[in-house]
Amino acid sequence: DDPDLLRHTVREHLAAAPREAAPTLLAMVPHAGYVYSGEVTGQTLGAANLPDTIVLLGPNHTGLGAPLSVWPGGHWHTPLGPVPVDEELADTLAESDAGFTRDTAAHMREHSIEVVLPFLQEYTPDLAIVPVAVAEPHPQALREAAQALAGALRRLEAAGRRVAMVVSSDMSHYVTHADAARLDRLALARIEALDPLGLYATVRDRGISMCGVLPATLGLLAALDLGAQTARVVAYATSGEVSGDMQRVVGYAGVLVA
Repeated sequence: DDPDLLRHTVREHLAAAPREAAPTLLAMVPHAGYVYSGEVTGQTLGAANLPDTIVLLGPNHTGLGAPLSVWPGGHWHTPLGPVPVDEELADTLAESDAGFTRDTAAHMREHSIEVVLPFLQEYTPDLAIVPVAVAEPHPQALREAAQALAGALRRLEAAGRRVAMVVSSDMSHYVTHADAARLDRLALARIEALDPLGLYATVRDRGISMCGVLPATLGLLAALDLGAQTARVVAYATSGEVSGDMQRVVGYAGVLVA
């Protein structure tokens, strides 16, 4: 409820890392309260080299709406002001016959994308977004959606417009700090290896409570289709490092893919 404090906090976190020269295809950042995860998000996006238009891929915590819910148009509002939705790109995804659906229900009680928006608003004043809530659990469907997404971004790039992806995801939930670090390391190793289906399988088989594994899998598949060569973990932390409670933490990771 204090836009000036919000802006100051976000700017302070973003200033923690210098911007990289290589264009970022995809960034993954957490979506907890800023006191817990703001430093990880700021370090990651501060180091990213992002364009003005971002496809935001977040999990669906509520189960409402369609499996691949694309917010179709208008603006999203934060205390820092309105953010326009790129309706042309949203329409392209919704008309791709790859499972994307124009839908707002999945977003109405969802926080994963909106928490990241103030960072992106401070990152670029000309921000435009396409918010997508991802609940599609089937790898083949995620692959088909990723191909459609990559194809849309490739066509825009050919027309002179660069678009990147930002995935919103926390890592392990409500385990000890030691267990979170161990389990999250397994998942992050698959991301660093640019192995999206390996990430999906590792999270499933090891019971890792990474809430954004589905959007992360989709985003990484699309990034590979777009020619991704590298992925690196920029920052990692758990809530216990702030709260002091190391027995019941949430893990936060920041990743850049180029």
